Amino acid sequence: MSIEFKRKPGIVAYLTAGDPDLATTRDIALAAIDNGADVIELGVPFSDPLADGPVIQRASERAVARGTTLTNVLGLAKELRAARPAAGLVLFSYLNPVVRMGMKEFCAKAAEAGADGVLLTDMIVEEAGEYLEAMHGHQLAPIFLAAPTSPDARLKAIAGASQGFVYAISRVGITGTQQKVAGDASELVARLRQFTKLPIAVGFGISNAEHVKAVSEFADAAIIGSALVALIEKSTPSEAPAAVGRFIAGLRL
Repeated sequence: MSIEFKRKPGIVAYLTAGDPDLATTRDIALAAIDNGADVIELGVPFSDPLADGPVIQRASERAVARGTTLTNVLGLAKELRAARPAAGLVLFSYLNPVVRMGMKEFCAKAAEAGADGVLLTDMIVEEAGEYLEAMHGHQLAPIFLAAPTSPDARLKAIAGASQGFVYAISRVGITGTQQKVAGDASELVARLRQFTKLPIAVGFGISNAEHVKAVSEFADAAIIGSALVALIEKSTPSEAPAAVGRFIAGLRL
């Protein structure tokens, strides 16, 4: 188990677990892996996803309404690990569900499920001591978000605490598709390169092959989220895995 980007650009695929249902999420994740996704980010649905745009908010609301829990997502992660042992697998969550479970218990269960890493969107590096201790104790990679507005001192702290890869936010604001990759993204990656040799993946607004090609010129991987979730939203459950597979296969020009 490891997070690797064997070819450039790497592809990280974000999925809201439980949308439209857990079984379909499993099939979608497998299709994404089989068509070129290096890492799957399994999103834990949350009732108040403030950092997400309307597409992922709606997916999270649907999954919560279906009763999808953190425990369900851990079970799904275990299934994916068994089915695709070589794929990168990251649990993506807000802090609240993890705190409710208990940080140490969560890390133990995440490791048992076969996750490689964890990204908690609202966990800030300045307050991550207990979290990092628990993560390291279970050989899990903590992944942090780095924003264009962060001063160099904070980027250095984020880079130093991260493992697996650093998630570089392409622009300030919520998730969602956009017309082109923001100029802030390349500058942010260049700043991060001063402080880490880890791969740097760019997310927020990456939605097509042109965006992925642009990202490949300065970063190691592209993170696709809202575009995938929107595709799933407009597909039937039976159609969604094949549709996502075709989408992922077409991202590398």
